[in-house]
Formats: sequence, C-alpha cells, structure tokens
Amino acid sequence: MVLVVQKYGGTSVGSVERIQTVAQRLLKTVKAGNSLVVVVSAMGKTTDGLVKLAHEISANPSRREMDMLLSTGEQVSIALLAMALQELGQPAISLTGAQVGIVTEAQYSRARIFSIHTERISRHINEGKVVVVAGFQGISSLTDLEITTLGRGGSDTSAVALAASLGADRCEIYTDVPGILTADPRLVPDAQLMDEITCDEMLELASLGAKVLHPRAVEIARNYGMPLVVLSSWTDDPGTKVISPTPQPRSLEGLEIARSVDAVEFDTDQAKVAMLRVPDHPGVAAQLFGEIAGQDLDVDLIIQSIHEGNTNDIAFSVSKGILKRAEAVAEAIAPAFRSPTNPSADEAEVLVESNIAKIAIAGAGMIGHPGIAAQMFTTLANAGINIQMISTSEVKVSCVIDAADCNRAIAVLCDQFNIKSSPARLPTELTDNSLAASEGSKLNQGKFRKSDTTNSGVETLHATSLQSTPVRGVALDQNQARLAIRYVPDRPGMAARIFSILAEQTISVDMIIQSQRCRVIDGIPTRDIAFTVAQAEAENAQQILQEAAPILGYGEVLLDADIAKVSIVGAGMIGQPGVAARMFAALSQHQINIQMITTSEIKISCVVNKEQGVTALQAIHQAFGLAGNQQVEVPA
Repeated sequence: MVLVVQKYGGTSVGSVERIQTVAQRLLKTVKAGNSLVVVVSAMGKTTDGLVKLAHEISANPSRREMDMLLSTGEQVSIALLAMALQELGQPAISLTGAQVGIVTEAQYSRARIFSIHTERISRHINEGKVVVVAGFQGISSLTDLEITTLGRGGSDTSAVALAASLGADRCEIYTDVPGILTADPRLVPDAQLMDEITCDEMLELASLGAKVLHPRAVEIARNYGMPLVVLSSWTDDPGTKVISPTPQPRSLEGLEIARSVDAVEFDTDQAKVAMLRVPDHPGVAAQLFGEIAGQDLDVDLIIQSIHEGNTNDIAFSVSKGILKRAEAVAEAIAPAFRSPTNPSADEAEVLVESNIAKIAIAGAGMIGHPGIAAQMFTTLANAGINIQMISTSEVKVSCVIDAADCNRAIAVLCDQFNIKSSPARLPTELTDNSLAASEGSKLNQGKFRKSDTTNSGVETLHATSLQSTPVRGVALDQNQARLAIRYVPDRPGMAARIFSILAEQTISVDMIIQSQRCRVIDGIPTRDIAFTVAQAEAENAQQILQEAAPILGYGEVLLDADIAKVSIVGAGMIGQPGVAARMFAALSQHQINIQMITTSEIKISCVVNKEQGVTALQAIHQAFGLAGNQQVEVPA
C-alpha cells in the first residue's frame, strides 16, 4: 500500500466548511488505496490572533510561553479535522508534535528538527487510521517535553520531515495556488504553472521569497530524495512536481541539523576580467554582456560592486580558453564607457587575471545557518588565503582565489566541513586532506562530497540536469536592505571577521559583493564590501559593524533600505551564453539602473531601486517568454 503524507495550510482549514472539504479529499485518497498521514496548520489567522493576545499581555513575552501559546492553534485544527473524518466513517486520530515524537533543538520559536520517533504513528497507520498531525511544533526531548515551534514554514517542514522519516512514497503540499508558478501571480498576472522544477531551482526561488514552499522543506526533500508535489486545495489539477536528485545515504538522526555543507567544489579553469569605472546608469551591463553574448562567450560569475561616485566596477569570470576573446570585447567596448563630465580621468579600465581558481562550498543545509559563509572565510583566512571575489546563493558560497592557493583551500575546507569521499575518478580513497589537495590538482574542476558510502565521486562543478527553458522562474524580494562597508583592508581574514561578527548575532546575510577597485588609504590597500540583509535586521547590523570599525580598521558603514532584489532562476541557463545579457537588456529597456549583480550557476540576481522592483520583475518575466494566456486566480 502506498504511504502518502499531505500538508494543508491555514487557509485550507480556515472554516468548518473548508475542514469538511479537506476531509472529503482525504477520504478520496484513502479509498484510492493509500495509507495517509496529514499535517495541518492552524486555522486561518489563528496564529496572528494568538500573537496579538500575547502582546496585549506583555510587550516582550518570553519565547517559551509564546511557543506554549502558539502550539495550541494546530491542536484545534487537527482535532476538528479528525472529527470530520470520523463523521465520514473514516477512522482517524489527531496527534500533537509531542505525541508523534518530533524531537527538535532546544530553541524556542525557531527550532530545527533533530529526529522523529515514528513507532506510534506507524502503529496507527497499520490500524488503518488517517493520522492527523499538528505541524509547526515539536518537543526539545522525550524527557523534558518542552514544547518548541519550528518558526516560519514549520508546517511544510514537519510534513516533509515526517515523509522522510516514515519512508513515504511521496509528500503532497496543498496550497492556495495550483502549483509552482513562474512568478508571483499577484505581481505578474500572466505567470504560468510549471509542470516540474528541480529541488535546487525551488530552493533558490523559495529563498527569494516565493511563499508556496519553505526552503527548509525543500532542503529535506532534496537531502532524502523525497518526491514532492505542490497542488491546489481547491482543484484536482496535477500541480508541480519538485524533482529531487538521487540522494546519498544519510542518517535520519540530526535530520535538519547534522550537515550544513555537502561538498567542496573547485574550478581551476577560470580567468577574471574586470572593468573599472564604468558609468553608473541604466544599460551599461546590458551593453557589455550583450557584446559578450554576441561573440557566443559563456560567462560564469558576474559581480557588480556598489557605485563609487558616478561609476561602478563590473567583474566576470570565463574559462581560460576564451579569455583572450573576452578581454578583446571588454577592451573594444571600454571607450564607450567614458564619463562626459571628465572623459580623460574616468575612462573605463580593463584588468585581466588568469592565475585564479574558484572554490565553493555547497549544501542545502546552509539555509538558515548565518555562520556558514563566515566559517568558510575564516578557514581560508587562517590558511593565509586572500579572497578576490565573493558570490553567494542560497545553496552555495563561491570565492575566487589565487590559483596557487587552490589545493590548500580544498584541503582546509574539506577538513573544516568534514568532507570525505572516495571518488571513482581518483586512484585512491580520499581519507585525508593532503590527499584531497594533491589529487585535486590533477583535475580542472570537481567536487568533493561528503558521503556515508565510499563511491560518491568527483563530479564536474556544473553538473546539473539541463532544462529545455533556460529560465524557469523570476522572483522579487522587497524585504532586504543593503549595507556597504568602505575601505576594508585588503588582507586575509577581513571578510571572515566581518561576517563572523554578524553570525554571532544570528544575522543572516544574503548577497555579498567585494569591489574590484583597490584604493590605498594610509599606505594600506583597501576594497569595499557590500551585502544585503533582511530589513528588520539592517539597523542592528549597521550599529554592530560601526562599533567594530575602530578595531578592524575599515571606514564608514552605509545603509540603504530603498532597494529590491530581482532574480532569475533556472538550471537550463548553464552553458547558454546570453542569458545574463537578456536580463540586463530587459532592465535597460525600462530605464532601470542595476546597483549590484551577483550570480551562481543557476541564478542571477540584481539589486535595483525599490520603486522599480515590480516593473523589473514584470519586464524580466516577459523578456524570457514566461508569460501565458491563462491567468491564475489566487484566493484572497
């Protein structure tokens, strides 16, 4: 018999009538020959109402008591749904997180799942009952029985974690929309439904603000190979399949906690082209990368720093085989980027560096772990390795370093993140870090992956299943702010110290950009570092960094909350020149200036003015042909 785990959000169970409708759907699933576990959120706006009550009592209620309070919301909905099933003649039982045995960290309001004891729930399944489980909650241990909540996306996370722990055949997430759409239909009315999407693409979209699935839930599905489907609560449409890669065997202990980084990746077939002092106005990036795309040149990392005066720096990496052609394009176009106010002084300059390598850490478990990037930077700094470029995504942090440091970087990062494997393409087992370094030098690019077995192998850095469409979705995040640190001393360890300070305060950093222009201040070479954080944390981050400035020796810390981040995501953009150019051209056509650029293998993100965010989203969605004729209705 097929075991299915289904999850229904608060809107789906927002009234007695809707609960009864869900019960009818569940009964239909059981009659089709399935065993069924159902995870349910609190009814409608119940959680918001409980939070309001708490703040009427206390301006600063304790997190423990808040978890005790908020966990009651799901208990109402699971009991009512179990009753509705029983009224239909279907045996059912409701269970809280504690009764199910969902054991979490001892962290109130944002706990992560450590393990799930499935004996009781399995017994009820074998008795033919539908088991209705309270999402969003667990307990800190089986002895203390302290109630904890999982924070945002907790019900999605509960459902996928249960599915993985029970070895379910699939997990179905029921929501307000018919599946995963190419953009938010509230902002892009002609957004279209995707039949399927990869976990990595979904992780990027979810972390960029697509609210259909929470990144933590996708992370678990990816790590354990759990088939995941997103469907509408109101129709019988097939929804969107979220495709997981074949997982490496891994323990169910430490389910959300044990491993943040799965792999250390490297690529020594890299060269960097930097254009300094290009004008800070719409169309510059479109013109540059349009010319590069016209020469059929494939670009890897793209980074645009924050503006300095009325100019920006843009740097990009390419394979060494096409460096001369890429340099020629940059040199040919540089004279066009001349400031009309001071043409001799502000002419763009092209710099080329061929002795570089890209080193990266990757893993879905990095989501929600503020200190991972800082940990990487610290590890490289302790080895005396300076970082030339930084590019981040939700599942990867990449750094460009000197090629001579690549083997040492592989070794120290493998050691720091406990990455060991026995690659099929290498002659002996990677059981120590010196071997990782020496063998890594024989390959231009590869991946050292942590595995519970001994055959995970070294894979190409860009090994990803290609999609027929280069861009799968477009996302807009209007809840970020940008911080810029001026004149950071250009020496190993500075990025590590800066981001460690933020990590100690559990401040999560998103985009990170390090400028290419080097300025000498009091005899010390310096660069600027800019990054984005959630708006709610921005002022605190600015204050913390300003206080550290006299100690670390950098300049002022600037805050800009008037920004939006627009991103494209798609595994199909790998190896397809011109994708970035098309995105930049769409923004240029609407006179939208790009303030920052950062890329990963399957994502390109641009920071723009907040007022232009929605226009940017719509323009890019249209440019990649993602629009359709059928308008998706989203319930209020």
